[in-house]
Amino acid sequence: MRTRAVVVAAVAATVSAGVGLGLWASGDDGDGGPAGSARPTSSVGASAASPSASRETPSPSPTRSYPLSRSPRTIPAVQAHTPARGPGWRPQRGARVVVSDAELAGEGRLVAGELGLTYAGERSDDRDGDLRLALDDGAGSGPESYTMTVRGGRVSISGPADSGVFYGTRTLKQEVHDGGTAPEGVVRDAPAKAVRGFSLDIARKHFTAGWIEDRVRELGDLKFNQLQLHFSDDQGFRIESDSHPEIVSAQHLTKAEVRKIVELAAQRHITVVPEIDSPGHLGAVLAAHPELQLRNVSGVATRGAIDISKDGSAKIVDDLLDEYAGLFPGVPWHLGGDEYQALVVSNPEASYPQLAAAAKEAYGSGGTVADLTTGWLNDRADTVRAHDRTPLAWNDGFFRGTSVRPDAGIQVAYWTGKEIGAREPVEYLSAGRELINYNDEFLYYVLGQPNNFVYPTGQRIYELWTPRVVRGTLAVPAKYDDRIRGGYFAVWCDLANSQTQDQVAAGVRMPLRALVQKLWDAEKPALSWTDFKALADRLD
Repeated sequence: MRTRAVVVAAVAATVSAGVGLGLWASGDDGDGGPAGSARPTSSVGASAASPSASRETPSPSPTRSYPLSRSPRTIPAVQAHTPARGPGWRPQRGARVVVSDAELAGEGRLVAGELGLTYAGERSDDRDGDLRLALDDGAGSGPESYTMTVRGGRVSISGPADSGVFYGTRTLKQEVHDGGTAPEGVVRDAPAKAVRGFSLDIARKHFTAGWIEDRVRELGDLKFNQLQLHFSDDQGFRIESDSHPEIVSAQHLTKAEVRKIVELAAQRHITVVPEIDSPGHLGAVLAAHPELQLRNVSGVATRGAIDISKDGSAKIVDDLLDEYAGLFPGVPWHLGGDEYQALVVSNPEASYPQLAAAAKEAYGSGGTVADLTTGWLNDRADTVRAHDRTPLAWNDGFFRGTSVRPDAGIQVAYWTGKEIGAREPVEYLSAGRELINYNDEFLYYVLGQPNNFVYPTGQRIYELWTPRVVRGTLAVPAKYDDRIRGGYFAVWCDLANSQTQDQVAAGVRMPLRALVQKLWDAEKPALSWTDFKALADRLD
């Protein structure tokens, strides 16, 4: 459990070590205001734990005592900070980044370059001004947790895994931004939610590789850990394909560009999650394969829908899933599953007799089109699971009352309650499914604002949304919190020309910062929205 309490023993150590080293200079304006974006921590324990500190008296010596440090001001806020008296830390020319473990070389080189320090590699000696990165056993701590100690003109960041150490360097980078000082003391930090994601629809709108790389850097600095690329839809298929080059749109990312994005993301502990949505939203694939197009009883094509009664349909989708498994090495894989148009008519069996016949052949006389569609989702889950991937699907790809049950290992990406036969989030959670929150009421940025969508604001997310607000504006009961793995902010390009990619970057800036604050810290934010936005402006 993450603690916000001041650890008396740690305070005693940091206070006694920091006394008499010089006046601590904050990178802020020194107005003595609130303790920043972290939870306030008490200084009472510090004086009680350090008798020498409590008995300080004025001295004619040139050495001056320090005020207790203030909590760091970062986005997201750190979970706990133990204040201390001391000079804090600023990057100085000639200072080193050293690592205690060779596995941290990537994190060390990155932060050294960002802060203008010298990367000195794996060293056991310590020097003034050093930033040391280390792995520890982290007993009882998650892999994304870290401890950062600023003491005596040096900084150490340690964690049980390289991801946590990386997040510690992100905190430090924000603290010293624009000439700031990392405050003396100890930060203990870890995220409340395991999944902190950004989903980007590159199928309906082409985004350049450079723009996506800029988002990766932004997401990494904010401690996001997933980037979902929705690259197949009715309007386009946007990544180079060797198995089916005929389906690829003229504007697309090459595999070399995607590998560079994936590599950059991995350096920042971000997993790139691919999404090939099926059996709906396959219009770009079907444009090159009209023989697989779903048609109703009158022979009319059903937009975006593949005919899942045909063997060739499963083959082409599995070809793509198998191909891109080598391009995207991360564990999660989004299968889509939403808005299959065969199931939005009043009588799917009458409208699509070929699907009805295939359902009966597969599942007996009671088989339905919904059963066949659920079986399709399960089969695609098996395809990606063969590559050691964890499948997830949109909530409207799960159907009530089917004899075929969705595989228990498919996670629910819950985005809406507007579909036919909509089910409350609790129905999934009470059945034991893990869920990721994509609430379209707060977290959907839909270009052009069609279908009553309104561009979400950071303020609304910051003040009204929590990970338990999965559908609409009401939270699910707290007992289900552990089954909500995290949340995503999603950009959908329904009216692709409504904004340029630079306008999209500006529009999602504050929503992303508000979202990660709420995913990293389970408590009500300490800062008002006005102060939070001012902090974001200062850190950019």
